[in-house]
Amino acid sequence: MAGSPRTTPADRARETAVEAALSKLDLDAKARLLSGQDAWTLPALPEIGLGSLVMSDGPVGVRGVHWTAEDPSVTLPSPTALAATWDPALAHRAGVLLAQEARRKGVHVLLAPTVNLHRSPLGGRHFEAYSEDPYLTGRIGTGYVQGVQSGGVATTVKHFVANDAETDRFTVNNVVGARALRELYLAPFEAIVVNARPWGIMTAYNSVNGTTMTEHHHLVNEVLRGEWGFDGVNVSDWTAARSTTGVLEGGLDIAMPGPRTVYGEALARAVRDGTADETKVDEAVRNVLRLAARVGVLEGAEPAVTGLPAPVDGTALAREIARRSFVLVRNEGALPLRPGTVALLGAAARDARVLGGGSATVFPDHVVSPLDGLTAALPDGAVRYAVGADPNTELAVAGQGFALRAICRDASGRIMGTAPAPNGQIHWMGGDLPEGVTYDRLRSVELAGTFTPRESGAHTFGVKGLGAFTLTVGGTPYYDGIQRPTGEDPFGAFFGAPVARAQAELTAGERVEVSLTHVLDLPDGMPLKAITFALAHQEPRRDPDELIAEAARVAAAADTAVVVVATTERVESEGFDRTGLRLPGRQDDLVRAVAAANPNTVVVVNAGSPVELPWREQVAAVLLTWFPGQEGGAALADVLTGAHEPGGRLPTTWGPLKDAPVTQVAPVDGELPYGEGVFIGYRAWEREGRTPMYPFGHGLGYTDWTYESLELDGTTVTVRVRNTGWRPGREVVQLYVAPAGSATGTGPGAERPARWLAGFADVEAGPGESAEAVVELPRRAFEIWDETSDSWSYVKGSYEIQVGRSIADRRITLTATV
Repeated sequence: MAGSPRTTPADRARETAVEAALSKLDLDAKARLLSGQDAWTLPALPEIGLGSLVMSDGPVGVRGVHWTAEDPSVTLPSPTALAATWDPALAHRAGVLLAQEARRKGVHVLLAPTVNLHRSPLGGRHFEAYSEDPYLTGRIGTGYVQGVQSGGVATTVKHFVANDAETDRFTVNNVVGARALRELYLAPFEAIVVNARPWGIMTAYNSVNGTTMTEHHHLVNEVLRGEWGFDGVNVSDWTAARSTTGVLEGGLDIAMPGPRTVYGEALARAVRDGTADETKVDEAVRNVLRLAARVGVLEGAEPAVTGLPAPVDGTALAREIARRSFVLVRNEGALPLRPGTVALLGAAARDARVLGGGSATVFPDHVVSPLDGLTAALPDGAVRYAVGADPNTELAVAGQGFALRAICRDASGRIMGTAPAPNGQIHWMGGDLPEGVTYDRLRSVELAGTFTPRESGAHTFGVKGLGAFTLTVGGTPYYDGIQRPTGEDPFGAFFGAPVARAQAELTAGERVEVSLTHVLDLPDGMPLKAITFALAHQEPRRDPDELIAEAARVAAAADTAVVVVATTERVESEGFDRTGLRLPGRQDDLVRAVAAANPNTVVVVNAGSPVELPWREQVAAVLLTWFPGQEGGAALADVLTGAHEPGGRLPTTWGPLKDAPVTQVAPVDGELPYGEGVFIGYRAWEREGRTPMYPFGHGLGYTDWTYESLELDGTTVTVRVRNTGWRPGREVVQLYVAPAGSATGTGPGAERPARWLAGFADVEAGPGESAEAVVELPRRAFEIWDETSDSWSYVKGSYEIQVGRSIADRRITLTATV
């Protein structure tokens, strides 16, 4: 498999412009170009007509270069949700929208998508990746990349490679066998490089088999570029580049963030000292200039995209993706909702969690909660709400009821500048400071404003961040001290938990003044200056048994009870892995109490990755909504009322932790062995003979389907299905390949999974109508990586071609010999 060479006239013209620009640069300019000038940009070089390349985090929105709600972003559902649609064309449309958003914000490079795998359910960042399956990941990622780049914006497929957990991610050495590396972890990257030709890739923090990824000559230069034909730019994850000569030899093009990196002055010095090869510098610069030409910031080079796609309605698309992603895993006749009253229960129904934590954070200009969505969709008075249980057992960053600004002062106390901080969080990196503010003069930052409580009682306030803080509520000083680090994570102030520092008795509706002042101490030698802290808050804690009893009473009086349960930012986020799969707080107790009070109970699970559902057989329906983006509540109303059917299928197996086959995410003595080989996800569940709660590919709709026929013509599989239900519907036809006889593999390292996903297609049909799904079987479906010959081996023999609704619900099988 190799990528397409640059053979079009436009490609050749861009290469000519790249070479002309390169020839005009001296060593210092070349070295400077390979190093970020700040947190998000590369330097402009006016002498060659090169503008500054601007990067931004994704993947559910385009935040831009400022961490602020002042410049909101359309916020799509989480990547797990996008994968749950099993629809590469929908992923393409998401990409088109994100390119539109990037252009609006002056961004040239979107730092997305994440195509690492769900190796273990304990991975803390799985909401940001697609699936446990490499084929599904590659298909969705390909659609996403093609969509973004069709809008003239680059992607950086990340995190290359095997960055599948968060524990000790900066230093861990992941020990991965060659076969597992090729068949699982490299496979999505390969598929996207070959089929979508991404303009960028991001190398990860971790090491693989002893070599840190930003220095991995074999995987970057020999595999990514040599075998697959990748001709884009290779950017480091932020602070991942550690050695000037190491990363240059390893094929790294851009070291981020700036201004101090292992490139720039250090690289020019290494060339002059004879420890670095200038021809390799030239190759890296050539890759950066090619990226600049493609996105239109190199004069004399025609951009790769000259005709932009039609404008996209971001609100409508966010709502469509959400409802298409929702997975109905259980329905005993409770959905669609029957006419009557609805008890809507759970703090998560009111305070929606629409995206995961960490660098993927963006700021939507509005959020439709489940309470908002159902109240708008149902008749007046049909919805009655009760809190029931709150998933937030810890303080959360200030939000509802706060009106705050950041006030920057110098050492004399003079105000240098101000900026809005509506969400109570400051995250300024590099030059991302309010106008008129500079690091050399800045002494303190105060978050000041008001808080209007919605409940009376003892409100808890706290601080998220490291260093010296003073906290005042209602004119009373509560804290004046220093918060110190508890670990070695360089982003600990960002990912750490808030610390409670004050408790104040407040009255609902009565506004009080609040102030949190952070006195700065930024060492001169910091490679990237950053200011990160937040004001945190927790509402009065009512007796949890009383809240649950109140919810049960409300449920008993309604025709249907809908309970919304959720994880929190302290459960699913970048920066740490999970320690369990239970829902936080008393949410499980809430569901049991409500189900006992009303047999017609529907549970909506607002989580980016698997959680345990110990009450699932006690309720009438379970709907998984992932992190559903800004329009999640509206989409939920669409699905619950039956205006649209839930379209999702599971991209990852859901099961209890005690039965999960792969649970080790923490390294021992710096190493994390991937000892399970190719057996992760459904491959491992089947090998161990264990039955999960809900299998890979599972998902119900509001109609029924009969699988009528299966035909194989060469590599083309045609499946005829019929809608035997009462309403139009959409079906995801899934195709699995199962080896038989000698094709199952024998000997050490040759064992193959019982079956694996080899294709899928979606069809739509009205009641009584039939439809055909046509799937092409890829050659790779019959290959394994031979560790002896270090190459792909086509395994001849007998295979079952199995089609159905999930890996466990296979409807028709035929046997083929290849």
